[in-house]
Amino acid sequence: MGLFSDMEKFGLKNFKDAKVIDKDKPVDVDIAKLKPKAPEKNETDALFTKHYTCPVCDLKFVTRSIRAGRVKLLEKDIDLRPIYDIADPLKYDVITCDKCGYSSLSRYFGKISTRQMKELKESVGNNFKGIDNDKEVYTYDDAIERHKLALICSIVKNAKNGERAYTCLKLAWVIRGKRNTMDSKDPAFKELYLEEMECIKNAYDGFMLAISREPFPIAGMDENTLKYIMADMARKLKRYDESAKLLGSVITSKTTNNRLKEEALKLKEMLKSELKNNAGN
Repeated sequence: MGLFSDMEKFGLKNFKDAKVIDKDKPVDVDIAKLKPKAPEKNETDALFTKHYTCPVCDLKFVTRSIRAGRVKLLEKDIDLRPIYDIADPLKYDVITCDKCGYSSLSRYFGKISTRQMKELKESVGNNFKGIDNDKEVYTYDDAIERHKLALICSIVKNAKNGERAYTCLKLAWVIRGKRNTMDSKDPAFKELYLEEMECIKNAYDGFMLAISREPFPIAGMDENTLKYIMADMARKLKRYDESAKLLGSVITSKTTNNRLKEEALKLKEMLKSELKNNAGN
């Protein structure tokens, strides 16, 4: 019996001996093309659930975090903001307790005194309405909210200027990350730009105070790296004289590594170009 012999009941008796595959018409096949393609990676592939204990309310909670080695650095912005391939680790750098709201950059989480704990409970914990830590991925809006919570907590606990400034810098970078996903004609694009610049101003002013009062490293950065980032912030803020002074310090320092010195020379050229364009206007 043929494969289609029982199809006669449907009136299709002519297909009783039909060939499914026509062997008389061979087709050239590229075997390489038949190999299965590796599945495309997405953000969830780079994430895992990490456990923490809140130093303020003792709650054990989980949050999403980037798995080491799962993202590839593609490039850096002029101010050293890193850009990765499938996920932005900056979105996951704030740890937030979903009960009391205590938040901080991972670098500073857990490092609080009894006095700070009391102030955080009174000013943040007693008013906090909760946050969702169980999301599969965190959006830029989620990240912006968490960074703002971390900044509020740094103010409440009267953190050092270096911590506040670094939190402002990270918030500016996250806001920029969201802007980079938007159309520049979107009305919200300009609002985010202005918010980013406000964060940069606060970061710059905070780092200036930190340099005069705190030992290096500050926020994990050595003196030359921090001054380089500050030079770009000063340029963005149109504080050109301050930017040039900071760059000069980085370029002439004997402890500046070659890579950072090259970046500083590039930034110096950008600064010169802006000054020239402004002079012509």
